[in-house]
Amino acid sequence: MRTSYWYADRPSRPAPAPPPAVPTEVDVAVVGGGITGLTAAVLLARAGRSVAVLEGRHLGGGTTGRSTAKVSLLQGTRLSSLAEQHPPAVLASYVEAHREGQAWLVRFCETHGVGVQERAAVTYARGQQGARSAHRELALAREHGLDATWQQDLDLPFPTSGGARLEGQAQVDPVEVVEALAAEAASRGVVLLEGTRVQRVAGRDPVRVSTSAGRIDAGAVVVATGMPILDRGGYFGRMVPARSYTIALATREPVVDAMYLSAEGGPSSRSLRDAVHPEHGPVVLVGGAGHTTGRDRPATRLAQLRDWSARAFPDAEELAAWSAQDYVPSRGLPFAGPVLPGSPHVQVAGGFAKWGMTGGVAAALAVTARLTGGRVDWADVMDPWSARELRAAGSLVSDNAGVALELARGVVRTVRPGLEGLAGLAARGDDGGHVGLASSRPIARATDDEGSTVSSICTHLGGIVAWNDVERSWDCPLHGSRFGPGGDVLEGPATCGLRRGPSARG
Repeated sequence: MRTSYWYADRPSRPAPAPPPAVPTEVDVAVVGGGITGLTAAVLLARAGRSVAVLEGRHLGGGTTGRSTAKVSLLQGTRLSSLAEQHPPAVLASYVEAHREGQAWLVRFCETHGVGVQERAAVTYARGQQGARSAHRELALAREHGLDATWQQDLDLPFPTSGGARLEGQAQVDPVEVVEALAAEAASRGVVLLEGTRVQRVAGRDPVRVSTSAGRIDAGAVVVATGMPILDRGGYFGRMVPARSYTIALATREPVVDAMYLSAEGGPSSRSLRDAVHPEHGPVVLVGGAGHTTGRDRPATRLAQLRDWSARAFPDAEELAAWSAQDYVPSRGLPFAGPVLPGSPHVQVAGGFAKWGMTGGVAAALAVTARLTGGRVDWADVMDPWSARELRAAGSLVSDNAGVALELARGVVRTVRPGLEGLAGLAARGDDGGHVGLASSRPIARATDDEGSTVSSICTHLGGIVAWNDVERSWDCPLHGSRFGPGGDVLEGPATCGLRRGPSARG
């Protein structure tokens, strides 16, 4: 997996100490060690609860540590997208939730010595259609209490058509935030378990959490994995997994003065923010070229982003390039609440649509309030079982038409080599991985995997995985589960790796 800029020049992580013993019981088990899970752990520990955080990789190793870490209330054209499906009261609650998430995170950083750079956020346009979208976002931002203004002339090295600007926003180093949250959590007795993958959550009173390191009995569980690893509630049918790409470029002098996001969405969307490298000096982070996980060739998308960056910043030097996975809810709203109606002992949080530095913190505030008897007025906007969400349940069929199509395409991609007399796996050269048939079974193999094979059937809901030629992983186009070349789980909702063996019979 490519290393993000935030990790690239940090001192090498020391050899891990022997993991702490898995506690047999805790008040709350938190699944996921990103911004949402760690914030929830800190809040629960402050409230006197015993807590264990269970992270399958390392803390911050998922979306958080690969984020551009904009802590902003002006979020591209997010309000415009929400306004297409929701009334003004919902947008007002959404803004308030993110406002509280932003305030909490900035305050935490200031009191824990984490650097915060104040920046304006700009939703900029590259053409007339984008300008109309940016003006619409400006109007909605003002309507909901954000003091945004229009800036016609933007200080960018390529043509623009102006943009909506909101002063007083912030940007951070997300790994610094993770380290500070982990330090406070540990100081309050939270057990931090890295490399510990949760495999099952069942029961109540207590909730039994089965992990790769043993079982924990918990009074309650918070699942903060972006896409919940639980197949209850149909969350995988409410969201689309999306990968996007970021390049860190060293520049001779600062080239952006704010956090920019283009009003034009889709693959052509571009995100910009600055940073400072300890040796190379000014840096610009260029993001975009997104697509649904497993449904495009990542190397092509990354090449498109590099080509655009080379034109925009011709004298820059690339320091790092990486990708991240986010989950975009079909109804636009993130969720934070019980996994099922009447199941307050298992809380889930996710669907932040690339705005987890504010939305993830807000979700942590909401779920911990539920578990500790508190209340936040705006939390209903994140309730996954509100009357509003239930009324929209019928749209899930149309929302998931793409999933059904990808399932059918995956079968055709796998069976076709056999129909053409090419059964038996042949690696695909520069791609590095191939899916095909062996002994009439669908299998997958990476070219440097020493000849071993794994099943190409995702262990979540049976999708046919596709090779990711940037991250060297097997990605499922249905719900975004990702696996290493040898089949180990990288990202859920799958909790089990791809089956291994000469013919992947498992």
